[in-house]
Amino acid sequence: MSVPVTWLTKIRRYLAVLTIGNLIWEFAQMPLYSLWNTGSTQEIIFAAIHCTGGDVLIGMAALIGSILLFGTSIWPNARFVIVAISTLAAGLVYTIYSEHLNTARGAWSYSPLMPVLAGLGTGLAPLTQWLVVPLLAFAFIRLPQMDRRSAKHSLSGLDLPTMAITTSSSTPDHLARSNRRAS
Repeated sequence: MSVPVTWLTKIRRYLAVLTIGNLIWEFAQMPLYSLWNTGSTQEIIFAAIHCTGGDVLIGMAALIGSILLFGTSIWPNARFVIVAISTLAAGLVYTIYSEHLNTARGAWSYSPLMPVLAGLGTGLAPLTQWLVVPLLAFAFIRLPQMDRRSAKHSLSGLDLPTMAITTSSSTPDHLARSNRRAS
């Protein structure tokens, strides 16, 4: 018997990958911002964590908005692609707006290493981030959920407690007795 995988489980998977992926990306792209050369270690760490928090909020708002607009009650089993495309589009549009606004008002600036989008001056690293990280999160949503038998089989060599997971396909004795009484 497999454990049902709900839309909530899928959203939690998306959130986990979005958070970890954006945190890694923010630290990796830090040399493309002027703060890398002008800020202290604490300022750089704070900026990366702060920006990750913003990225997660944007990513979750984009996903929830897309589910509300295009999803169904059985998402992600139905309308997965349109929700994913809409989420990516919303994240990209917001990123272009935010990067343009924040660089124009001096909230942050790019180092000479940052490749920029011609015409807008928006950094290509944050735009790429809003393609790669959410795509990874959506790919993770689509991974199959391991059922109890598969989980027990994969842990069989570890000699861990099984928490009453049975490998038998027959009905447990206590359920079989209650079923016989009911008949």
